[in-house]
Amino acid sequence: MDMTRRLFGTDGIRGTANAEPMTAETVLRLGQAAGLLFTRGAHRHSVVIGKDTRLSGYMLEPALVAGFIGAGMDVVLVGPLPTPAIAMLTRSLRADLGVMISASHNTFEDNGIKLFGPDGYKLSDTTEAEIEQLMGTNMAPRMASSIRLGRAKRMEDAGGRYIEFAKNTFPRRLRLDGLKIVVDCANGAAYKVAPTVLWELGAEVIRVGVSPDGFNINRECGSTVPDFLSGEVRRHGADLGLALDGDADRLILSDERGSIVDGDQILALMAHSWHTGGQLAGGGIVATVMSNLGLERQLAEQGLALHRTQVGDRYVMERMRAGGFNIGGEQSGHMILSDYATTGDGLLAALQVLAVLVEQGRPASEVCRVFQPLPQKLRSVRFAGESPLDVAQVQAAVAAAEARLAGSGRLLIRKSGTEPVIRVMAEAEDTALVERVVDELCAVIGQAAALSEQGAA
Repeated sequence: MDMTRRLFGTDGIRGTANAEPMTAETVLRLGQAAGLLFTRGAHRHSVVIGKDTRLSGYMLEPALVAGFIGAGMDVVLVGPLPTPAIAMLTRSLRADLGVMISASHNTFEDNGIKLFGPDGYKLSDTTEAEIEQLMGTNMAPRMASSIRLGRAKRMEDAGGRYIEFAKNTFPRRLRLDGLKIVVDCANGAAYKVAPTVLWELGAEVIRVGVSPDGFNINRECGSTVPDFLSGEVRRHGADLGLALDGDADRLILSDERGSIVDGDQILALMAHSWHTGGQLAGGGIVATVMSNLGLERQLAEQGLALHRTQVGDRYVMERMRAGGFNIGGEQSGHMILSDYATTGDGLLAALQVLAVLVEQGRPASEVCRVFQPLPQKLRSVRFAGESPLDVAQVQAAVAAAEARLAGSGRLLIRKSGTEPVIRVMAEAEDTALVERVVDELCAVIGQAAALSEQGAA
């Protein structure tokens, strides 16, 4: 049996809305297949479906609903809510499955689907492959009889439940009184809940990116456009700025001076805070191959280890569960705090940083600058057709670049799991060397990609 995954990438299924695989037809079949696969036992089965604010959600949500109802599952619709809220509600409602319709940090033209099991964790590669395999079969004989079809209902207080859940992760003895915080919700899924949580904890909240119109999710705002956040922080004289992405599972910060604080610095801050407070489990944290060498060195000074995985917060979470760690994340801002949540949650991570700020009573520019990062450069090269990484001249260039960095830094080249690009990253003490290595490699990869495209044409 072929159990490879073609539809699923590193974070669910993603693509251009209304083109394969993000069509109503394919998503209908996905709902049918996932519904059948997760119908286990004689109880009344249910699925929680959330979404972000993009226009195509209006097309994909009903298609999923039809698929699940046809498979005999009841559907609970919660509307626009963060991805981690769907994971939390799936567990809270004892549902058999959770679904988030979102393309995360991508622009509105794309959409995607993330699936959570009854335990609130993202599905494994194996389970995703099983769903794909089932989608390719004739499912009609296994669909529910007319008397066993599911029902759909809308859950009105879902946002309130997540707000309470989030607030309960903030230390009860602390409040945010006197802090002015800019929160940029990327015109995405957290546009109501994130500002409310901060306001109810006592902060003065400046809300930006909270006017979704179906098209403006992640547009010139959110965690992928941090310059917008830092500008707003300076303009309002705020103590801290926090930017979420379209589905609010990642976080980037700005200190009061407008300097950006990435996921590596947030991980370092939380690791130190939890280690000092005796809360850190596993003697270290989990991050990906993208995290800065400076983070690894800073943790080592405290006797803590950095365990690296491939890129994708799902792989971070799997390593955390296997090794008993309770902090993990990515440089891009995915933060997983497994004491509280089963997946990345930007808002919960922000609350942990705010707790340290309040306790120490020092400005964010001091608190959030935990280590000096090594010079690091990341560039992406787009390609069409076959990956240029298998071309002999590219492999030779990669080997030469690795030799130049040997001992003083590291090189990472990988194909993106969510779009047709090759990512090239280098880091070392010598900034000029890093720049040269990345630029030269990208040029070689770009040439190979162009030749491959011409050959295909």
